[in-house]
Amino acid sequence: MFPSIAEDMRLAQLQPPTTKVRMVLDTDTYNEIDDQFAVVYAMLSPQQITVEAIYAAPYHNSRSDGPADGMEKSYQEILRLLDKLDYAPDNFVYRGSTAFLKPDLQPQRSVAVTDLIERALASPEDDPLYVVAIGAITNVASAILIEPEIIKHIVVVWLGGHTHYWPDTKEFNLRQDIPASRLIFDCGVPLVQIPCAGVTTHLFTTLSEMNAYVRGRGAIGDYLVEIYEDYMDDHFGRSKVIWDIATIAYLINADWVPTDLVHSPILTDQVTWSFDQRRHFIRSANYIHRDPIFRDLFTKLDART
Repeated sequence: MFPSIAEDMRLAQLQPPTTKVRMVLDTDTYNEIDDQFAVVYAMLSPQQITVEAIYAAPYHNSRSDGPADGMEKSYQEILRLLDKLDYAPDNFVYRGSTAFLKPDLQPQRSVAVTDLIERALASPEDDPLYVVAIGAITNVASAILIEPEIIKHIVVVWLGGHTHYWPDTKEFNLRQDIPASRLIFDCGVPLVQIPCAGVTTHLFTTLSEMNAYVRGRGAIGDYLVEIYEDYMDDHFGRSKVIWDIATIAYLINADWVPTDLVHSPILTDQVTWSFDQRRHFIRSANYIHRDPIFRDLFTKLDART
């Protein structure tokens, strides 16, 4: 069903980037507050990253009435962020899937999926498009199902699932769309997995730090502090993990997000990991160096003032 990728080509594409990369960002932006930080971090890093497009991904939790509503709220949140960054959204922001995949793997068609396919096919195999996903992987899986050839032209960097020694992998992004998640690990696309529990759980910050280094850094800085402060009723002795910036940090400086080449795990029906050493390789993060990542983000926010 999916094209075969020669192992030497896969391993070459899985080498951590050392030069400026082209990327698209697939985000369930209104699901929580960490996606907003990731969007801003990517947009404030033009020396290391060219952001070609942003896609709204579906989600369903207490902040939405269902995946379609979650996608639309995420789309509107992306527009708010770009407005505060003084960046025009035309031909840059696209609505994504309105439902998750079903077990029959019928793809969800959307303008975001169409745009991803077109951009991927236009990318040379020796200069792949980085597809950074920080929500349910529905849009990316749908694009692969519609046009499997794109797996030769992209590298997926996905914040999804837990680290491979965790007793389960019932992480929000992964469990939202199990069929799509399973496809990403099975189809052979060059994949960099950024696990949550055990890895990105190091990316904590506090309201005190936000007030010191983010507040007053333009409209976007004040907005990030506002949503951070509103997210919890009580900030005394508490911190908040900002998971999603790990994906952007990997593209900026891979030393901040150490990774290993591992055989792609099998996602079981029990939403746990199983392993087969005969499967293709992916790259998986094993640690996060928290301090240089936040220092870089705060420095870039400060440079706007």
